[in-house]
Amino acid sequence: MKNILIGGAWPYANGSLHIGHIAALLPGDILARYHRAIGDRVYYVSGSDCHGTPVTIRARQEGRSPQEISDAYHEEFTLVFNAFGFSYDLYTKTSSAQHKAFVREFHRILYAGEYVYEATVKQARCPRCAKVLTDRLIVGKCPACGAATRGDQCDACGEIPDADTIVDARCADCGSALDFGETTQLFLSISKLEYRLTDYLNAHKTWRKNAVAFTKRYIGEGLRDRAITRDLDWGIDVPKEGYGSKRIYIWAENVLGYLSASASVCANRGESWDALFGENARHYYVHGKDNIPFHTIILPSLLLGHGGGLRLPDEIVSSEYLTLDGRKISTSLNWAIWAKDIIDRYNPDALRYFFIANGPEKRDTDFSWREFVERSNSELLGAYGNFVNRSLVFIKKYYGGRVPDGVGGEVGNGVGGAEIQERIAAAYASVGAKIERTRFKDALDEIFELTRFGNQYFDTEQPWAAREKDPKKCAAALFNCVQIVANLAALLAPFLPFSSERVLGWLSQTAEWSIKRVAPGYELPEISILFERLDKSVVDEERARLSNRAAPHNQTETLGHDFRP
Repeated sequence: MKNILIGGAWPYANGSLHIGHIAALLPGDILARYHRAIGDRVYYVSGSDCHGTPVTIRARQEGRSPQEISDAYHEEFTLVFNAFGFSYDLYTKTSSAQHKAFVREFHRILYAGEYVYEATVKQARCPRCAKVLTDRLIVGKCPACGAATRGDQCDACGEIPDADTIVDARCADCGSALDFGETTQLFLSISKLEYRLTDYLNAHKTWRKNAVAFTKRYIGEGLRDRAITRDLDWGIDVPKEGYGSKRIYIWAENVLGYLSASASVCANRGESWDALFGENARHYYVHGKDNIPFHTIILPSLLLGHGGGLRLPDEIVSSEYLTLDGRKISTSLNWAIWAKDIIDRYNPDALRYFFIANGPEKRDTDFSWREFVERSNSELLGAYGNFVNRSLVFIKKYYGGRVPDGVGGEVGNGVGGAEIQERIAAAYASVGAKIERTRFKDALDEIFELTRFGNQYFDTEQPWAAREKDPKKCAAALFNCVQIVANLAALLAPFLPFSSERVLGWLSQTAEWSIKRVAPGYELPEISILFERLDKSVVDEERARLSNRAAPHNQTETLGHDFRP
């Protein structure tokens, strides 16, 4: 039994979640469900990122406090994740008392080490607005690639620029050119960790290509020290005398949410948090590609700087981008499908299936309602749902609902029970290995190969004809089909938890990652349809909804999918 930490990126609590967020974060739930199924001790954590400028901007726009805004979106996020079946062991928020206390203690230890120093630096001010500007309130051109950017991160190349290096820097609120004064901040000496971070990267060349490439580029361009405090009034207090008017910079506290949340889970279970960061552990971090440097440079730097021997990330599960009908998702232009708007209109398993089967695992992919409808009808309903239904309904109709005896099991074309069991056993081993290597699409494809085999087997054995001509052959075929159904449901449980729970319940089986056997004579309960056919009119209806509201929405424009660790 291993200790498995799975951290899903923490979405900013300043606006609703869209399908890009769900597609990027869904692999975390698949990992959690799989590792629980094989018997590992799982700590699957995430939460709402409640501090930072995006939240204060939203609060100012709506005339509410940052606490009120972040709490409201936190509640919305919780409902959405539950509706999509995310099985977090803890979904919390960075404004919680536990997280704040954990972060302050972590920073207190960090400041006592050799990697934090004090320095006086330039500070951006807007002369017209008469206020200090945080990075996110600065706009201009990226000093690395020349693209339009905000001050916190360049969406085009991923650069995290210093405010005074941004070309033609201006105030995001009024457009005025900036003045620069001076302020004293605490800095994390990332540059001193360059060799250790390089060794760390070299030891993890099996990460996804985007994670390796981004991290290699950051290190190759020369790592820069980063301020870990800011002149803010919304955030976590700095545990150092003389810094009462400042707060811990958001990037130096939100990534620690993985640690604070997992510590809470351990405390609630009465388990050792040290063991979770020990040798018998594996850590996955799940996020979009715009968050890569926060997980491969920033978080490791904080962990190394802390000096407590804390485990560095093992697996960086960094997705590419999801576009919408060929266009980049834009929150400010309302060109997005909001997760809260579709959870009641569609089967959550159908959405989960499509986000993996057609998801941004290896490259940018596009979401289109037409393809969603076609694949839902042809694959989920036509292949998997049809096989489950035709197998179980046949038994209900002709065998009194009792699974027939598959004695002998050798039926047409030489395909019998032994070969089917070998196929099933091979699927568990192969699919499991692919999930652990974060190859979710390949794992799902393999399960559907077994689904297609089941349908071909049913068609070849023709139980509708064999029922009278060769009853033994018919009984053996249906017995084998039931075994395939039961094991498909278990294999699909990490991906399609809602429908799998129903099928496993019908057959009195569990989601444990082991070969299932439904005994002859087992009486089936009432069987219902797993997936409804989606009418093609859905495509036009959803496109109309999207077009009709493709205008400014009550969202703050964000970079990429805009969720920080």
